[in-house]
Amino acid sequence: MSAVTGAPGVDGLGLARTPLTWLYAPGDRPAVVAKALSAGADVVIVDLEDAVAPHRKAYALDATADLLADIHRVPVHVRVHSSHDIPTLAPLPGLCGLRLPKVTHATDIHRIADLAPGLPLYPLLENALALENAYAIATAHPAVRGLALGEADLRADLGVREDSGLDWPRGRVVVAARAAALPPPIQSVHPDIADLDALAAGCARGRAMGFLGRAAIHPRQLPVIERAYRPTPEEVDAALEVIEAAAAGQGALALPDGRFVDAAVVAGAHRVLALASRTA
Repeated sequence: MSAVTGAPGVDGLGLARTPLTWLYAPGDRPAVVAKALSAGADVVIVDLEDAVAPHRKAYALDATADLLADIHRVPVHVRVHSSHDIPTLAPLPGLCGLRLPKVTHATDIHRIADLAPGLPLYPLLENALALENAYAIATAHPAVRGLALGEADLRADLGVREDSGLDWPRGRVVVAARAAALPPPIQSVHPDIADLDALAAGCARGRAMGFLGRAAIHPRQLPVIERAYRPTPEEVDAALEVIEAAAAGQGALALPDGRFVDAAVVAGAHRVLALASRTA
């Protein structure tokens, strides 16, 4: 991943280097950030927003600026507290992307892109208005490289009590990202770091809905997310069978087990193999 642009190294499908694990660390705790950088996540997100108390915001920004004076082996993104953080962070060589909370309009993106030219932007959709504007936000500027939901704030805004109440917003962000030719969105964090079974089950649901990867708040969550989103050996075998059949045939065809193979199915098989072979 380029330390200048933050864009994943990609193959023709854009998936060979797609991150699966994004680890949050509070910006006012440099020792925790240092541990996060060696925890095995694909991307570390230094959080200047929810994880930092109001009286610690200025210190967190200064500490993060010190960190980003150097380029790190692991790409480092920052979830900013406000646009006022961006002029301090944007010129720093170690910054690979900005996570933007509470984006509601495309105009928000234009304003931030002007403050951080060349930096990848990842808007977080956290209320009903943001969901309504999801596609406009996704296509607002070439700097937008992905969408995600901020589910804690979204739950509060919508008055959702059951997890199933977020199924439609999750589907909405998946569709908006795909329509905008962006990578599949990553899932929001699972807040219970002790319940890894629930994390695994949630990742399985997210994968089935079209998400790819998940944010974490503790290193112990990383292997669970990685396992959930990497293709199984059976999925790899099935993908190879599809690709071999497509290479030998003409147009659409049916495999012996009844699966119908067309261009979309072949593209999906290539995505499976790209994920299976991606390097950490």
